Amino acid sequence: MSFADVRARRQAKDARSLVGSSSSSGPKLISIEPPEPLFGALPSSIDIQSSPERGRGIYAKEPLKRGGTVFSIKPPIYVLSTKNLEHFCSSCISPAPPTGLKRCTQCKNLWYCNATCQNNDWALHKKECAAMQRWAAGAPSLDVAIPAEPIRCLGRVLWGKRKWGLDSVWTREMDAMQSHRTSLPPEAAESHTHLAHAVIRYLGLTAPEELVPFGINDAAGIVDLISRFATNSITLTSPSLAPLGVSVSPLVALVNHSCDPNAVVVFPRSAKDPASQEPEAQLIAIRDISPGEEIFTSYIDTTLPRAHRQEALSATYNFSCGCGFCSRPPAPDPREALACPKTCGGACPFPSEEDPLTRCVNCKTAVASTDAVLDALRIGQEALQKATHLQFSDLPKAQQLTTNMIPILTSAKALPSSHPLLALTRLRQSLLLAAFPSNLTQDALDGLIRASSASVTGLNAVFPPGHPTRALALAELGKLLAVDEPEPRPAAPGSSVFPPSGPARLRLACETLIRARDELLISFGEHNDGGEVGREVREMVVRVERELAAWGQGVRNVIEDGAGLKT
Repeated sequence: MSFADVRARRQAKDARSLVGSSSSSGPKLISIEPPEPLFGALPSSIDIQSSPERGRGIYAKEPLKRGGTVFSIKPPIYVLSTKNLEHFCSSCISPAPPTGLKRCTQCKNLWYCNATCQNNDWALHKKECAAMQRWAAGAPSLDVAIPAEPIRCLGRVLWGKRKWGLDSVWTREMDAMQSHRTSLPPEAAESHTHLAHAVIRYLGLTAPEELVPFGINDAAGIVDLISRFATNSITLTSPSLAPLGVSVSPLVALVNHSCDPNAVVVFPRSAKDPASQEPEAQLIAIRDISPGEEIFTSYIDTTLPRAHRQEALSATYNFSCGCGFCSRPPAPDPREALACPKTCGGACPFPSEEDPLTRCVNCKTAVASTDAVLDALRIGQEALQKATHLQFSDLPKAQQLTTNMIPILTSAKALPSSHPLLALTRLRQSLLLAAFPSNLTQDALDGLIRASSASVTGLNAVFPPGHPTRALALAELGKLLAVDEPEPRPAAPGSSVFPPSGPARLRLACETLIRARDELLISFGEHNDGGEVGREVREMVVRVERELAAWGQGVRNVIEDGAGLKT
C-alpha cells in the first residue's frame, strides 16, 4: 500500500465521521469543540506576533530587565549524547553522584539517579528501551551499537505524539514548529533521507502505512518531521554551557535569531526547583527589553565573522540573517580587525583579496604588509580546523598547532577578539586545561592563566557584559588564579609580570571572581542566584576573602612579634 492510498483511505474515513444521517436539507455536520489554545506556558508578559521578514516571534508586552527570566520550561523532549549516557541521569540530567547512577536493566544504555528519576522517564523510555534492544540486536550490521541522539530524539517525538494523541496540544505544538521542507537546499536532502531511514528502522517499522498512527501520512510528512527537528532543536547543556545532548521545545523554538541577541537560553539548574523539574530551559534577558520589542537569541557562535555566521545559518537553518549587526556591522568589527600599525589605539579592518588596502579608522595609517596578513589569516584558519579535528585524538599535536599559530597571528597585529585568533586562543586554553591535571607545575598553571586571560580579553570585546560565554570565561580565570601555587615565585617590587604571585594573585582572583559573579547574575538569572556556577563562584569568593584575611593577620602578627622583640 502506498502513502497515497493510505492518505485517501484516511480522508474518506475522516469525512464519514463528520457526516450524520442524510436529510432533505443535506448532510448534517457534527459540531466540533474548538481545540485548546497552543503555548499555554507562555507568560502574560509575552506576546506571539508575526512579521513578514521573520515569521512568528515573541515580543515583550511589559518592560523586561536584564538578568530577569522571560520564561522557564522543561523541554518536552531531550536526550543525552551517547558519550554522556553513563555520566548523567537521563531524566533530570544531573551528573553522577558519588554513589553512582543506576542502569536500566533492560536496554543497559540509560542511567538514572534513582527509581524516582527512572519512573519519571518511563512514559517515553518504555518504547525507547525496546527500540534500543532491537537496534543493538542488529548492531553487527550497523555502524554503532547505540543510535545517535537525533535518531533517539525523533523516536521520542513520535512516541510522544502517539501517547498523548494526534489532536493533543502536545502534538499540535510539535507540529506547529517551522519546517523548511519546500526550500531545503540540495545538500540537505541526502542527510535528511539517511536520518529518516534510520528513524524508521529504530521504530521497528517495515511499511509506510505503519507511520500513520504517528501522524505521518505521506513522504512529505516525514520530511517535515526531520526538517522541524533540524531547524528547531537546541543543544542541551550543563550549567557551564558544556554540550550534553539535544532537546526540542516548541516554546523555545518561537524565539527568532539575531547575531546581536537581547536574551539567551540556558540551563542554570536553579537551587529552588526540585530535580523533577530539571532540565529546565530558561530564557534570560541579557539586556533591558522595552514593551513591543522582539526577543532574540543567537542560534550560532557569534564570535565568528559575518561571512562565517551567514554560512552557518544557511547550512543549518536555511536562512540568511538580516539583523542590524549583519546589515550594519561595526566599523571595524572586532572579529575582523588588526591593531593600528602606529599603536594609536585604533583598529584596521582585515584586508581581503579583492580589497587589500586597509587603514586605521582613527589615524588613517595604512597597513603595509597586507599579503603577510592574508597569509597569516589563511594559515590560522587551516590550523584551527586541524587542531579542532585532533583535540580528542592527538592532544599534543593539537596543542602544538595552537601554540605555534597564535604568535604568528599576534605578530600580524590581529586583535585578540579577531577570528581565527580568538578561536585558537580558546581552543588552546581548553587543551591546556585537559592536560593540566597530569602537569601540575607552576609554569603549566601560569601558562593556563595567561591563555585564560587572553580568552577573556577577546570575549570582552565581542560580547556585552552579562553574556554567559563572557561570564563563564571570567569565572574560569578567577578559579585558576585562586588555585594554590605549586611553587610561588616572589616578584620584585613594582613588577608587572602576569600572573602575579602570592597575595597579589589572591587579590586579583577575588576581584575577577566578583566581576564574574556580577555577570553570572545577569546571564543565568538573578532569581537563580546566577545558577549553579554563580553559587559556586559566590562560595569561592568567600573562601578567597578568608585566605586574604588570614594572610593579612599573619603579617600583622609577624610585625607585632618583631616589635615585641625590639622592646
